[in-house]
Amino acid sequence: MRVGYAGKGLVYLAVAGVSLRSIWRGGEAQDTSSAFGWLNATAWGAVVLFVILAGMVAYAIWRVLDAAFDLEDYGSAAKGIVARLGMLVTGAIHLGIAVVVFPLLFRWGDAGEGEGIADYVGTVMAWPGGRWIIGAVALLIIGAGLHYARQGWTGAYRDDLRANHFTTRWNPVLKAGLIAHGAVVGVIGLLFLFAGWRADPEKAGGTGDAFSWLSDQVYGQILVTGICLGLLGFALFCFVNAAYRIVPKVSGPDVRSLASSLTGGRL
Repeated sequence: MRVGYAGKGLVYLAVAGVSLRSIWRGGEAQDTSSAFGWLNATAWGAVVLFVILAGMVAYAIWRVLDAAFDLEDYGSAAKGIVARLGMLVTGAIHLGIAVVVFPLLFRWGDAGEGEGIADYVGTVMAWPGGRWIIGAVALLIIGAGLHYARQGWTGAYRDDLRANHFTTRWNPVLKAGLIAHGAVVGVIGLLFLFAGWRADPEKAGGTGDAFSWLSDQVYGQILVTGICLGLLGFALFCFVNAAYRIVPKVSGPDVRSLASSLTGGRL
């Protein structure tokens, strides 16, 4: 779990950092593959990519174990089953990121020249009922984005973090980071929805496409810059989870959460 969240934090640190660097130089925000490509071209990038690769595999394993043994105590009711299935989906997504990193790191095959999201969406659309499948996936992604944004807005994430001076002091940054992440995920879901509605795989996309869509809105560049700054906060959120996350069936009943600390008084 800890290695997984640390690797996830590095992914968002790379995407947000490279994007802000590009914006500062008059360019556009970058997607995950572009951020990895930039890392791969640096002297120390191979080390970071290796940690990301290990982290993505670890995160996928963690999500499978978490879902199988219900380590976060979601239960076996309908709501709990949906949450645990969602863990398997997020585990698969992060394993997909590992697939992107592997050829870059080991110079295997045509690194960076593989199929993109539109190719995979096009393949699914060719199946019977493919448009409906993409539409269902889109709704799941939008739901995930709303879930992240709601967790950030309501502060529900604080129930899963240990209370200490660091988490208390940086709580506003964690909140902003989770909301920014929810916004990006929600836009990606909308792009998938457009793709299914118009039967056009090219409408689907990932983080880079979400940035492009946001930049086309009113005050788009300011909006994208703010989102990228928020994703730095989400990277911190991932690192904090690596260090201080509470796992109900492992951590024990005497652990004080950030939520209880902020409710019951300052540390």
